[in-house]
Formats: sequence, structure tokens, C-alpha cells
Amino acid sequence: MSAPNTIQSFEVDATRLASGTWCHTSDKLVGEGDISASYSADKIGMEGRVRRPFKWMNALWVCTSMTSRGDTHSAEAYRLVPQRHFAGEIKTYNQIVAVSVTARNRPEGLYHGMSVSHGGTDWVLCGPHAVFIPSKVEQLALF
Repeated sequence: MSAPNTIQSFEVDATRLASGTWCHTSDKLVGEGDISASYSADKIGMEGRVRRPFKWMNALWVCTSMTSRGDTHSAEAYRLVPQRHFAGEIKTYNQIVAVSVTARNRPEGLYHGMSVSHGGTDWVLCGPHAVFIPSKVEQLALF
């Protein structure tokens, strides 16, 4: 199965992209959005697993890149597909980065076809990635 070669962009509520703030009183991160919290590029490379995915359009997704410009955040994410439902070639992180120039230039993206684990289940990241941006907030006139 070949992935479509166009990168989709989706507008989401900005709170889903929020990076959160560290609370010293509770000693934890508060206000982090579900898309931001799913960031897993570090876990994929080091452990072959992903953090809790977020839901979008009846699918599970994992963030692999976050970008900020001022107070505006955006995220790149790949769909998570159970290995048994993925028809393409499945490779590990190490196998893909061994040919990183080729992998980075694939239309489906670097992470496409990469095996990962989550919750004791084997998954595959399916590209191309999608970009999640904050929806535009329209100021309504009062009169």
C-alpha cells in the first residue's frame, strides 16, 4: 500500500498544541495539550516506543516534531497503524536511519513504515506526516 504524497494540514484548537508550564508546587507539567504530550521522536530513537498517542479523525497519531514561532505552535505527526494492518515494508528506527538521506527524501517521510511499540502492542508509523496548526480565532463584533 502506498501512502498519498501530499502533506495534509489540519486546524485544531490551540490548547491541543500547548507545551504546558512546569508547576513547582505539584512538581509536574500542567496545561500540556494532547498533541504536544504525544511527542515521541526521542522515545522512538532511543527505545523504539511512543508516548500516549492523540486521537484525530478516528485514528491514533503521534507527534514527531514541534515548531514554535512566537506564541504559535505547530506539530508534525504520523498515524499509528497496528502492524497486522500495514501492507508496506516494516523497518526499525536503526534500519531506516542507516539510509537516512534516502529515507528523509521519501514522499511518505522519514518515519513511514517504522515499527514502534505502545501499550504492549506492535504498531507502525504511517506517512506522510500531517501538520497540525492552531485554528484561527475570529473576533466577533459586539454591535
